Amino acid sequence: MDEHNTAVAAISARVRTFAEKQEKFRVYHGSTNSTRKSERRADNTVDTSGLNHLLEVDDARKTALVEPNVPMDALVAATYDAERRRRLLPLVVMEFPNITVGGGFSGSSGESSSFRHGPFDSTINWVEIVLPSGDVVRAAQTGEHADLFWGAASGFGTLGVVTLLEVQLRDAADYVELTYQPFGSLVEASAFMEKQMREPMVDFVDAIAFSPRSTIVCLGRLVNELPKTPPSSRPSRFTRRRDPWFYLHVEKRTRNTREPTVDHVPLVDYLFRYDRGGFWVAKYAYRYFFTPFNRITRSVLDRYMHTKIMYIALHQSRLADDYIVQDVGVPFGQVGALQHWLDDNLPTYPLWLCPLRVRRDGPPEETRHGLHAEFADPSTPEYLMNFGIWRPGSLDHGEFVRQNRELERKVQGLGGKKWLYAHAYYTEDEFWQSYDREAYHALRTKYAATYLPSVYDKVKVDDSKGREEPRPMGGVRPFQGLYGVYKAWQGGDYLMRSKKPSL
Repeated sequence: MDEHNTAVAAISARVRTFAEKQEKFRVYHGSTNSTRKSERRADNTVDTSGLNHLLEVDDARKTALVEPNVPMDALVAATYDAERRRRLLPLVVMEFPNITVGGGFSGSSGESSSFRHGPFDSTINWVEIVLPSGDVVRAAQTGEHADLFWGAASGFGTLGVVTLLEVQLRDAADYVELTYQPFGSLVEASAFMEKQMREPMVDFVDAIAFSPRSTIVCLGRLVNELPKTPPSSRPSRFTRRRDPWFYLHVEKRTRNTREPTVDHVPLVDYLFRYDRGGFWVAKYAYRYFFTPFNRITRSVLDRYMHTKIMYIALHQSRLADDYIVQDVGVPFGQVGALQHWLDDNLPTYPLWLCPLRVRRDGPPEETRHGLHAEFADPSTPEYLMNFGIWRPGSLDHGEFVRQNRELERKVQGLGGKKWLYAHAYYTEDEFWQSYDREAYHALRTKYAATYLPSVYDKVKVDDSKGREEPRPMGGVRPFQGLYGVYKAWQGGDYLMRSKKPSL
C-alpha cells in the first residue's frame, strides 16, 4: 500500500493546484473504450495512468482491492486460476478485456450477468476518491459518503478522481454451459429473457438479433465439468486466432433450427467472447478496406481485430466520427416499439440485447444521488433492456447528426436511458430531461466540484464545425483508415495532446 499511497498523494497535490485556480481538468487513464474525441492535454490533465495494480484478493471475504486502471483480463487472471489455486470471479465482467475497473465504475458498464447484479458500479463495495479540493476520502455504497459513491458511479470523473476500488467476487467455475434459443421475433425473445431472469440457475443472459425475424437468446450457466459424450465433450473457444468470432458461431449453430443448441465454453473464452471483432463491428472495416470477409482474412488480420487495437485505430484515424455507436436501454414493455422505430428509421442488424437490473438496493436516502438518482425509486422500472446499436452513419454530417438526435429523442420518449460512453448530441435541456440534474448538481456543490467539467460538458459532441476539421490523409478512403491502422501498429500514446491548442 505504501506505493499506492505515495501515488495518491501526488495526484492529490496535482488536483490542489487546479483547485487553487478553480481551473477545469481532465483525467488521463492511459486508455479508453469511449469513441469520443479526447480533449486531454498535458496542461489540463491529472495523470492517473500509474494506478494499474491489483493490491489484494481476499478469498475469505470474496473481494479484490484494485486500482482503477486494472483491465478486466488482468482482474480475471488474478481472481480465477483454472488450475484451482484460486477460483473467484467478479460479479460483472465487461466483455472487452481492456475495459478497466475504474472505467466500468465511472461509466456504469453492464454485461450478461447484469440482469442479476446490476451495472458494474453496483458490485463495488467502496471507492477511494480524491475530491476536487484535493482531499482524499472513502465513499461506500451505504453509510460513509454514500451520496458521493452513487454520484461518482456513472459520473465520468466529474466529482473527483477515483484511485482505489473494492470489487465484489463470487465463486467461479471452469465452463459456461451456453444454450442458444432461437426466436422468430425480438419481442418473443424479450419475454423469454424476462422469464429466465427469475431462474436461480441462470448466471448469464443476453441475445443477438440477426434480423427482424431471427433473435437468438444466449443463456449461460456456470459448470465445472464437460459432458462425457461427444460432440458436447469438446469445448467451444473464441479467443484464439483459429477460433470463430462468437456471433458468427452462434449464427452457424442456430441456422435452420428452432430448437435449443448447447455449447460448453471455457470461462475466460465466454467472458471475452466478443473481443475479437468487437461484437461484429469489425466487419465494417473489411467493407471499408475493400477486403473479403471470410475465415482466412479474419485469421490473417486477427491482431487488428481485437478491441484494444480497434479503439486505437478508430481514435487515430478519426473514423469513429462516421459511425453510430450507441447503447440505449428501454423498459421491457417498450422493446417492440424501439425495434419497430429502428427498422423504419435506422435499420441495424445484428443488434445486441442485454437486460440490466438498474434498481439500487439500500435506503433511498443513501442511494438516491447522482445522474441516475431515480434508480433508487421503487416506482421506476427495475430492469431496462439494453440495445447495442453500432453501424456506419450517413457521410452527410447534417444527416449523421439527425440520425443520432432522432435516436436520442425516441429513447427519451419511451422512458429509456442512453449510456454515455459514446457520442451525445442532446441539447443541454434535452440532456437534463433524462438525467437527474438536481441530485447531480447538489452533490457537485456539496463536494466543491462545480469548477470541473460537468457530465454534459464531457459527453456532448460539438458539431458546430461539422466535418471541417482536418482529417488524417485528407479523409480519403481507404488511406484515412490505413493511417489509423499504422498508428495502432506503431503504438504509443493516442489520447494525450502535447500542446495547448492555439486560439
